[in-house]
Amino acid sequence: MELKKHYVRYILMTSLAVGAGTAQALTDAEQLGKSIFFDTNLSINNNQSCAVCHGPEAGWTGPLPDINAGGAVYEGSIPNRFGNRKPPSAAYATLSPIFYYDTSEGIFVGGNFWDGRATGEMLGNPAADQALGPFLNPVEQNNASKKAVLEQIEAAEYAPLWVDVWGEPVSYETDADIEMNYDRVGLAIAAYEGSVEVNQFSSKYDAYLVGEAELTDEEAWGLELFNGEGNCAACHPSQPDGGMPPLFTDFTYDNVGGPKNPDNPFYGMDDVYLEDGSAINPDGAGWIDMGLGGFLETVPALASFAAENMGKYKVPTLRNVGLKPGNGYPKAYTHNGYFKTLKDIVHFYNTRDVEDWPPPEVADNVNAEELGDLGLTDEEEDAIVAFLLTLSDGYEPKAK
Repeated sequence: MELKKHYVRYILMTSLAVGAGTAQALTDAEQLGKSIFFDTNLSINNNQSCAVCHGPEAGWTGPLPDINAGGAVYEGSIPNRFGNRKPPSAAYATLSPIFYYDTSEGIFVGGNFWDGRATGEMLGNPAADQALGPFLNPVEQNNASKKAVLEQIEAAEYAPLWVDVWGEPVSYETDADIEMNYDRVGLAIAAYEGSVEVNQFSSKYDAYLVGEAELTDEEAWGLELFNGEGNCAACHPSQPDGGMPPLFTDFTYDNVGGPKNPDNPFYGMDDVYLEDGSAINPDGAGWIDMGLGGFLETVPALASFAAENMGKYKVPTLRNVGLKPGNGYPKAYTHNGYFKTLKDIVHFYNTRDVEDWPPPEVADNVNAEELGDLGLTDEEEDAIVAFLLTLSDGYEPKAK
């Protein structure tokens, strides 16, 4: 419970501080989404908001260092209930396309969540679809129903803003009302996640691309390696595309061969039970995260693609990948948070196949062509890390 108190204090401070440096005001829809995003009351114990797992000062991913240093999975509103994955970043998530199969490449693209199950087909934006999941998830905010979420919003101080945005008060008298207004919750959150406060494009690298900053020698070397020998740009494109600044993800899925995280608390959820008496994780320590393939096998029309996609996870944006409150602050990387520093994960990409790393969580479909034996030196790894640190939003060019 002490951790929960820390959550609430953190959210109260962050909701006031975030966006202090943004030059553009939010629209009513974006402000409504922000209010919902930071509202801890939208959980069964009034102690968990979206920002608990997507803290802006940590690049809109997990903000609590003690959790990041271990299993990297965040506790839900009910104590001792944990999900199975590290929170992905909410920043730039609205730019992911609706989930689809690229027939020319033979790959899946788009969607949100690590496994793509927030396809975007329901509300027209994967981020909006994704936003609706945690409110009802028993290991996250665990609200009793969609109606319960709407009742809390109706009672919130920001309820008048809902009227400004949607032209009518929150209503939940009929099933149709509930469905329509619950969808509006997701759309409002997606509006905020697509705002200039979340998708800032304000990194040093952005300033460099428009001639307002110069990279250091090490950062420039890192960029060269990123695009060249490091092969990072194969999945994390670094160049503008059609007038859009680079997003540092191609929105595809890959199995990089990352190990299981032995500290993942989900492995202990075999003796933690839901209200219906079922265990949160019946497989216990034997559970394996099948990623995209696990999602595909639940969709009859896509099940034939499952086997070739087992162990693949969404390629994350590298924007804000190094953003954190201080140098000693741990972050967690990959879907299960096994890696704790950028240096760790760059070294893994470089040496996976030539050093004694733990076996991959899923041995099938491991990418053996683009990483694993890159032949980079220690200094070259450091240069790539230096470049990655230029991708953090909030950079202020020096006055000339």
